Order: sequence, then structure tokens, then C-alpha cells
Amino acid sequence: MRTRTVVLALSLVFGLTLTGCASPSAGAGPSGSDVPAEPTATSESPVIADPEAAAARAQAHAWVDSAVLPPEAVASENAPLAFGTYTAWPCGPIEKLEAYWTIPSMTVTQAANWLMAHPPAGLMSTIGRPYEENPAIDGASVGFIPQLDAQEGIVYSVARNDTGVAVKAEVAALTASAVCPTPPGGGMWGAPGQG
Repeated sequence: MRTRTVVLALSLVFGLTLTGCASPSAGAGPSGSDVPAEPTATSESPVIADPEAAAARAQAHAWVDSAVLPPEAVASENAPLAFGTYTAWPCGPIEKLEAYWTIPSMTVTQAANWLMAHPPAGLMSTIGRPYEENPAIDGASVGFIPQLDAQEGIVYSVARNDTGVAVKAEVAALTASAVCPTPPGGGMWGAPGQG
């Protein structure tokens, strides 16, 4: 009988401990909230005061700050639509952020070609030639990298919406100690923004 009482008491203490761990903290935000509008930094590594991560984060912000969009583009605080694309950056550690805009009265190909013709400072396009105008196209990507074979930079995803297009910029900057794994089967990684 005494053993059963001890087991019951320990079970109760253990259960309450787990319940406390699962409760939201005072500073926690609501679950399922929208993606923040300002460029949002994310990190593949734990949040530590790491000078390499800080330098990579600063580089990512510098690239997004130098982004050139058409004059009628409007920055959006949240993702203006559910983009069906994402960029898988194969190397790491890496610092990432995203930014969003809407551009009224443009087609996807017009916006993609405009972005291609106006690279962010210090970056070059991974796309060899402009897209052919076709109003039926509902999505396109344009990548920019700092040098050939780089696995960092900006990838714009352009998608049609009700009034024109929405643009998502996925920005990634490698830390100084970043490494790139060998692709499955050997070879080399494709350029960002090319699929």
C-alpha cells in the first residue's frame, strides 16, 4: 500500500512538471501568427553571440537593403500570399531572412525581367536571359549571387495576385566557417533561383 502511495505521489509531481513545461510562457506570442513583414532573420545554428553569425546577418541585411524594386512596389509586412516556392540553401551555418512586396499592374514576366535588370549591389543574376512575355505565367524565380558558384545571395519568387504580382525575397549569407556538403551522387549544386 505504501509503495502505491509513493508511486502515485511521484506520478502527480512528474505530471505537474510536464504540464508546467508545456504551458506558454508570459512572453510567448500567439501560435499560428502571420510571418513578420520586416526582413526576418533566421539562423540554422543556436542563438549565440557569435561574431561569424553576426557578420553573416549583417551581410544578409545589406543585400536586402540594396534590393531594387520597381517604383510602384509596396513593401508588405506579411507574406501577401501563400508562395508555393522556397529556396533550400545547402551550405551552413547560414543566416537567412525574408522580405515581401506587392507590385500592382505588372505581369509575372515583367516583374521578373525588371528585377533581373536591376541587381542588388554587388550581386549578379543567375538567370542567363530575360523571360519571354506570357500573361499565362503565374510564377517565376530570379536569383542573385555575389560570385560564380556561390550558395548565398537573394532569390526572388514572383507570383501573380489579384492586382499584379507579389514578390518574396529569400536572402541568405554564409558564415566564414560555412561548408557545403557534396551533393548526392557527386557533381555540384545548382545556382540559387534555378530550381
